[in-house]
Amino acid sequence: MKRINLPLSKHDISTLKAGDCVLLNGKMFTARDAGHKRLVDLIKQNKPLPIDLENASVYYAGPCPNKPGQTIGSCGPTTSGRCDSYTPALLQCGLTAMTGKGWRNDKVKQEIKKQGAVYFAAIGGAGALYADCVKKADLIAFEDLGAEALYMLTVADFPAIVAIDSHGNDIYENR
Repeated sequence: MKRINLPLSKHDISTLKAGDCVLLNGKMFTARDAGHKRLVDLIKQNKPLPIDLENASVYYAGPCPNKPGQTIGSCGPTTSGRCDSYTPALLQCGLTAMTGKGWRNDKVKQEIKKQGAVYFAAIGGAGALYADCVKKADLIAFEDLGAEALYMLTVADFPAIVAIDSHGNDIYENR
């Protein structure tokens, strides 16, 4: 099990191999399809983004509201393919790591390889486990989207698997 610090450098990403089990530590923002659409719309309009995408990491999740004493409610991954139509534009703006569940389309896989990025698979159904890994959660943008708003999470020992590495190797290819 490799401990990985976020944000990731291109060198760190190049050492990861599809199938590696990792523990992510550091900052990642949450975004689902509605948040991705807004980000890409801002990019297309040449407007400033509410987050810096350079070396950023995104977690495809829509956290549940927290109960008293909790940092965040259940925070499991959503299906990454929902964001595939927006992902290449974000990768081109500097996004280097994505975490979610399920396979990615060919266009996203090609852009991951081209940009030297990485895609981590998280465990579906493990929202309570992932919530325990979140040490801090701050609302960043798009509050009107509710659970699909952008949050900045600080995570510790967040378990994942390298699903697509920067060389284009994909654990889902033989599905």
